Amino acid sequence: MLKLPKKKRSYSSYYQNSYYKNGKTSPKISLLGIVIAVPVLIILSEFLAQTYLSMTGKGETSRGTSPIAEAYKLDFRTANNQPIEGLKNQGSLVVKRSSTAGYQLASPQQSEFFSINEQGLRDNDPVPVAKPKNEIRIFILGSSTAFGQLNPNNDSTISHQLEARLRQRVQQQKSSPSTYRPDVFPFFVPSRQKLMKLPPKIREGNYRVINAAVPGYTSGNQLSQMALRILPYQPDLIVVLDGYGDLMLPSNYAQSDVPHIDEFLADAKGHFKNSLNFSADQWINDTGLVRTYNSFANPTENVPQKVDTSLPINMDGKALNSYLPDNKDELQRRVNRYRENYKQLIQMSARLRIPVVLAVQPEITSRPIEKLSPDEKAIYDRLGKDYLEKFPPAYQKFVKATQQLGQIYPKNVKVLNFYQSNSNFPTPMFTDTVHLNEKSNTVLAETLYNSITSWEKIQIIPQHFYLKN
Repeated sequence: MLKLPKKKRSYSSYYQNSYYKNGKTSPKISLLGIVIAVPVLIILSEFLAQTYLSMTGKGETSRGTSPIAEAYKLDFRTANNQPIEGLKNQGSLVVKRSSTAGYQLASPQQSEFFSINEQGLRDNDPVPVAKPKNEIRIFILGSSTAFGQLNPNNDSTISHQLEARLRQRVQQQKSSPSTYRPDVFPFFVPSRQKLMKLPPKIREGNYRVINAAVPGYTSGNQLSQMALRILPYQPDLIVVLDGYGDLMLPSNYAQSDVPHIDEFLADAKGHFKNSLNFSADQWINDTGLVRTYNSFANPTENVPQKVDTSLPINMDGKALNSYLPDNKDELQRRVNRYRENYKQLIQMSARLRIPVVLAVQPEITSRPIEKLSPDEKAIYDRLGKDYLEKFPPAYQKFVKATQQLGQIYPKNVKVLNFYQSNSNFPTPMFTDTVHLNEKSNTVLAETLYNSITSWEKIQIIPQHFYLKN
């Protein structure tokens, strides 16, 4: 049979079969798939970024604050406890606007580091307006140092430690009465002289030291607070620990208030528009992706230890030096405001026979350099030459004004100067420029305890004590 030669297949024919046709076809990309894939990819990336920040500890650094510093930063609200949008760097300690005192602590609230009771006071228990029989109430007024800023819990504050010390004294008097002055003095002079050397008894009762301090408060806030909120609780003694805030507050302000409140009231619509833009920017900057990027792009920025926590109201992150008075006249106006407010507070207390302890709070510039720990030395150095030169003489004006008030009202006022009298404090003493650690709170509370118990207004005066020899 004649066989015909087979026709050769061209190479192109191989590519015309179904196998190669399918291989040549490009896959179709669905628009719906893109819409779904992009957010999924973003969410996954954000999850991975948050995990990375958590595992490396860079989440704290990128935010610029530690958890405890974040907890103590103020969160300003309206009088109805609604958020005020547009304020930068708000934290977790909620305060709400007050028509009389500027703002006050919202109540109740709780965190890992502090507890605010139903009355808006830093106390573990409620404080009823009606004072129980046999209760002796001491209220501590002041700003963030008195409040216990950056302290790990309520029990580490000055107020709690002072209360524990006073209660211990009452128990000692009951268990060892012979070690204290008797209730009745004898007429025999040698016996009287011997008994005079014994420590006096203080009034026996259930001592409560109530922390009414509010971060950021100055003398104007405390005057309003005293008149409208504290007096109804029938205090037996008032302790005021302050001074720093009044020096740093411009004289055109009567008291501390919600930041930028005047701007908001003058242009509410503009403020609201800016707040929307700020909220969006804040949300973006707070994402794990942006924070992770910043941790690589700017590894030395926003380190927690370098974030200044000295002023509770410093939303714009300005240097402390910028808050000091520019000239002598401005300084004098701030001193006059401080003196006048406390003069009114003392007069109010004197009419009700409530003794007052006026204490000037400590600050790092009076601490000898050789007593500073390495961390404290770093805080000191970051203050800058201008602050270190201007602050001490300016603060001395407030010390002098406080001492003058003590001289004018010697029967109702005791003055303590913790700015210079800090030789008994431990090292380290400060957590920032003005705030104290727990051990320093103990020393300050002990000094207050000694001052209070040595005051005849709080003592039991024995019968025939003032009998002339």
